[in-house]
Amino acid sequence: MNRYVIALTLLLGIATYAQQRGGPPAGEPGGQAPPAAGGGRGRGLSPEQQAALAAQTELEKNTPQIPYDAVSLPLMPAGHTIGETVGVAINSKKHLFVYTRSGNAGPARGAQAAELFEFDETGKYVKEWGQNAYGFSYAHAIRFDKDDNLFVIDEGSNMVMKFNPQGLVTMVLGRKDEAVDYMERFLEEGHKTDPAAVTAPGSGGGRGGSFGRPTDVAFDLQGDIFVADGYTNSRVAKFTKDGDFVKSIGTRGNAPGQFSTPHTIANDAKGNIYVGDRGNARIQVFDPDLNPIRVISNVRAPWAMCITPPNPQGQQFLFSSDAGGKIYKEDLEGHLIGWFGTIGKRVGQFYWVHEMHCVSENEIYTGEAQNWRVQRVTLKATPRTGSGAK
Repeated sequence: MNRYVIALTLLLGIATYAQQRGGPPAGEPGGQAPPAAGGGRGRGLSPEQQAALAAQTELEKNTPQIPYDAVSLPLMPAGHTIGETVGVAINSKKHLFVYTRSGNAGPARGAQAAELFEFDETGKYVKEWGQNAYGFSYAHAIRFDKDDNLFVIDEGSNMVMKFNPQGLVTMVLGRKDEAVDYMERFLEEGHKTDPAAVTAPGSGGGRGGSFGRPTDVAFDLQGDIFVADGYTNSRVAKFTKDGDFVKSIGTRGNAPGQFSTPHTIANDAKGNIYVGDRGNARIQVFDPDLNPIRVISNVRAPWAMCITPPNPQGQQFLFSSDAGGKIYKEDLEGHLIGWFGTIGKRVGQFYWVHEMHCVSENEIYTGEAQNWRVQRVTLKATPRTGSGAK
């Protein structure tokens, strides 16, 4: 009899947690795509947001559309298939890594809806990494650091895992909730809501190395790690290269230094940190000490970002994708150079570009959640200087 009571207690605790935590986020599978210029779910756009959207539309009319070619890569992992393609990254050997929601163990938004595959420079399957890893739950993003270490960001497990080039896990940041945590939180401690799931304006700061659905990582010149954190929290957390917590900035809101779903993050060659503040339809730029530098607000809602390596002239460029199928090219000062893409299913169209890898200023790889694919995109005859508003 006791085992039935325990089982029922666990189920009630999990159900309560899920109910308090709420449904899928806007803009993720199962949720609603975010408005082009912010806005709350089901509330439409405010007058300010409507004005911002009109200004953005006018800016795009007066900005060059960049011609491009696209190829959908025929990626075939042995014994698997590519699913929601939310993470793409390329290492120094030009091997492509794909972090995909293709597992099928557990319920929807599953206990293990995450698999990590490696392909060589020809697209041939090499191997699966971290098979059945404890931190693989609900895939979100991957990034390589300058030493070819692969950082895996998992939204479901609240973990960031560092794999060395040989595939050994050498660092873990964060920890995932388990059934015992739900029991402790709601039954033993008597919480009525999840204290981690803060959503009120001015809240969402998080604490230390405990994440609330993290989304991405970036690095400075010393190898320090910057975690975008994320859906539950609204902050950027800085760690040393050895994983020691340094500081964090941000609470939920739309003021400078606040965030509404920091969904993507990238760094330039100087170690400056670019945070894609998706819910606020802007990119906030910080120095390596997380002091503000500038705000870029001409890219609609940034879902994914990548920054190109320096070209022979030392220039770098930023690419940012919006859920509506458009990808924007910017200089690092935030001037819009051009844009390309439409929403759709055909090759050359884009649907929820979730992560991008910049090979150069004219070649990028896109991973799409809705289209279950990676596309290699080649830009043709793009301008190099930006004149569009920031």
